[in-house]
Amino acid sequence: MTELLVTPISVNDIGPLAEAGADAFVIGEQRYGLRLAGEFVREDVQQAIELAHSKGKKVYIAMNAIFHNEKVEELADYIRFVSAAKADAIIFGDPAVLMAAREAAPEMKLHWSTETTGTNWYTCNYWGRKGAKRAVLAREINMDAIVEIKEKAEVEIEVQVHGMSCMFQSKRSLLGHYFEYQGKVMEIENRKHEKNMFLHDKERENKYPIFEDENGTHIMSPNDICVIDELQDMLEAGVDSFKIDGILKSPEYIVAVTKMYREAIDLFFKDPDLYEDKKDELLEAIKEIQPENRPMDTGFFFKETVY
Repeated sequence: MTELLVTPISVNDIGPLAEAGADAFVIGEQRYGLRLAGEFVREDVQQAIELAHSKGKKVYIAMNAIFHNEKVEELADYIRFVSAAKADAIIFGDPAVLMAAREAAPEMKLHWSTETTGTNWYTCNYWGRKGAKRAVLAREINMDAIVEIKEKAEVEIEVQVHGMSCMFQSKRSLLGHYFEYQGKVMEIENRKHEKNMFLHDKERENKYPIFEDENGTHIMSPNDICVIDELQDMLEAGVDSFKIDGILKSPEYIVAVTKMYREAIDLFFKDPDLYEDKKDELLEAIKEIQPENRPMDTGFFFKETVY
């Protein structure tokens, strides 16, 4: 059955999300992982893994940041910690993580995720032959491409089905530099939790959430992906994991959406006709809890691939 993968904000979310039907969790700390829903320091990672495993769930540790020389020497130590904590996999984009994992924890399962270059089955298989067990597909490819990749992939395939996606990242602290220029110095630690900063495109009436952390400045999509009523092709193709990204969302929202996707997946595997009958109702239920400033759409699932 297709895995339901979610992004908790804190250790306290593991229990409610497990009850809601999540099969696995993505956690980590911003020093090594990109655009996490919440910050999990080492003690949090250990607690989250213990709690998730006690409920029969998996935990994947994000190490998909863009690494420069000064962090390379830290990678093996963090991987050894993650391995000792019994994490189920490490998510990586930089080959430096793969190289460090081969030496520090050769048995650790690796998920390849660059967010932008997982666009064809041949590349997925390249990383599979290098040691990755899963490929996380780009958000900018359509449904036909996803199904074809799954048919030809030698690795597990993960697809984001709900939540916002990143449109731009800079390693520079663009907001911080702007505030400092204005004489309004603000610490990154304070800004990273701010949920009400936007780039406003008046011509299109779009508001792009923007925030900063140790990895720089991130500009997110003005809409949330939601394909709860369009899962059948991917489920029939056997896509291995559906991800709900809860970045900049409340714990209550993430739990509610997780419950609905859990119901959708279970209905399909019980009887595809049951899913067909219920999917529009599930979509309407999500619309009811969707924040007013976050319209929903189907992303690139039914568009031509665009970069």
